[in-house]
Amino acid sequence: MSDSKVLVLVGSLRAASVNRQLAELATESAPAGVALELFDRLGELPFYNEDIDKSEEDGGVPEPVAALREVAGHADAALIVTPEYNGSIPGVLKNAIDWLSRPFGDGALKDKPLAVVGAALGQYGGVWAHDETRKSFGLAGPRVVEDLDLSIPAASLDGKHPRESTEVAARLREIVGKLAAEIG
Repeated sequence: MSDSKVLVLVGSLRAASVNRQLAELATESAPAGVALELFDRLGELPFYNEDIDKSEEDGGVPEPVAALREVAGHADAALIVTPEYNGSIPGVLKNAIDWLSRPFGDGALKDKPLAVVGAALGQYGGVWAHDETRKSFGLAGPRVVEDLDLSIPAASLDGKHPRESTEVAARLREIVGKLAAEIG
């Protein structure tokens, strides 16, 4: 049996972000038979604009968009790892959702299982952003697995890499395993 392929998107562009570290940890600790692929080009996506979202006959979409849609199309599931910016979804992630939702009703992640996790400042660890991300992706086509969640108050990590928390590492591994089990 081939590996299950899980697309990983990180809602922070910062190289040293805790959410990027969580994505690394998920990749390192994925259960056997599950391969995670981080798409690390969200910062290259132009803002969604239907005028440039053209069919191949019209010259195609910008290359970073085509690359995102291609990797999403080949994925069996998606793991979104995101902080919370001003109580909501980071703009770069919302933009990716918009590109992935097209063509509407038949986007690259249509009906594929998706989970949202992450860390943020504040005592709730980004719950608002995670809820909004689930809502937006739910409208965009993936099958959001609501009970696979992890919202970590960044301060609880005490400046350490998430891999240094056995609880966080175990929970993240469990989430990735359960997400892979949702692949149908």
